[in-house]
Amino acid sequence: MKRRAMILSGGWEGHDPRGTSSWIATLLQENGLDAVIHENLTILDHPETLRDLALVVPNWTVGTMTGEQEKNLLGAVASGTGLGGFHGGMGDAFRGQTNYQFAVGGQFVAHPDDHQTYQVEFNRPAHELTLGLEDFAITTEQYYMHTDPANEILASTVFQTRSAPWINGTRMPLAWIRHHDQGRIFYSSLGHSLRELQHPTVRELMRRGLRWAARLV
Repeated sequence: MKRRAMILSGGWEGHDPRGTSSWIATLLQENGLDAVIHENLTILDHPETLRDLALVVPNWTVGTMTGEQEKNLLGAVASGTGLGGFHGGMGDAFRGQTNYQFAVGGQFVAHPDDHQTYQVEFNRPAHELTLGLEDFAITTEQYYMHTDPANEILASTVFQTRSAPWINGTRMPLAWIRHHDQGRIFYSSLGHSLRELQHPTVRELMRRGLRWAARLV
């Protein structure tokens, strides 16, 4: 079984890629994966290396990669390497790469009212990735995303905003799993800051989701 993971750490500094990548690396290592952090994208030029990985965690808000790098990454995912991540590091990464977005299953487009308190609701409480997790309130960015209807939604949130009242009442997927050919995909829009990732329920959802994507469960 593949036991190595790679974290791509970079992009917009406002999401603290170094701090959050280090935290994710520790989480993965505690769960049996040898995690390596790369602070540039040249590793994506080596498809043979990518196919030996159990998991890739993109933590690279905005940014850009070459067409060949996108092809290599998605080729590895299609052959069975997992893809998992959080917030803008995965869901607002590589805006110009629509094939990447197709694999992820969604793309950030707005967070009305910036930070606000909202409810996270688990849609499938009996699912193995959410079993025993309880709905909770959190104060952070509430991501409005364009999402793939093929996603298997694990958690969602309902919008009530001041700045965009026309979307009020909209239920938005917040965490999901899916497949891209042979690869497993996990995404959660939570994780704007290290403090948020350390929230007990956010941490446990992340732990379970990344283990699932890496085929450790």
